[in-house]
Amino acid sequence: MLIEEIMNPDVATLYPTQTLREAAATLREKKIRHIAVINEQRKVVGVITDRDIKQATPSNLLESDDYSVLDTPIERIMTKNPITGHPLDFVEETATIFYDNRIGCLPIVSKGKLVGMITESDMLYKFIELTGVTQPGSQIEIRVPNKSGVLYEVSKVFYQHKVNVLSVLVYPDKKDETYKVLVIRVKTINPLKLVSALEKEGFDVLWPSQPTL
Repeated sequence: MLIEEIMNPDVATLYPTQTLREAAATLREKKIRHIAVINEQRKVVGVITDRDIKQATPSNLLESDDYSVLDTPIERIMTKNPITGHPLDFVEETATIFYDNRIGCLPIVSKGKLVGMITESDMLYKFIELTGVTQPGSQIEIRVPNKSGVLYEVSKVFYQHKVNVLSVLVYPDKKDETYKVLVIRVKTINPLKLVSALEKEGFDVLWPSQPTL
């Protein structure tokens, strides 16, 4: 999946010479936490966040009725030359940028100009959506040998029982590297018949476990 498929093209922007007061008003009105700061050519020159503004306006200063700090140009406190992404970057690779750099947003740039924004929340929701948990269904965990063709063998069981697969995740088996764990979300509320069919084919179903008599 590409970033252009999930980015927000309607990005709130400000110029470096605009004030903290304007930035705070924009955050409040649009109910967002990040603003891209651009120049006249729509080149990204910075990012300002709600946290930046809070840190720049200590509460004891506001309690003294001195609001002059809100007239400070945002270029004084913004993060300059932020990390940016491209619309054709892969979502999975972009997720590592968020994790490695501990950032909350990523301006998306094409041909030197701002074309979108993706936030940490956008990224998290997309991965949640990819797991299929936003759709009604059940989860099955299967321990299988770490070899080629095993996913095809498992898929045949789902096909034979006409069960729609919503998502497939693959994890290494922590106890034995010669095995892996398939976490499969299926579009059925009661998967016990499917579990029985998988076990009949010799697969080790970890979840849900069949009740013992």
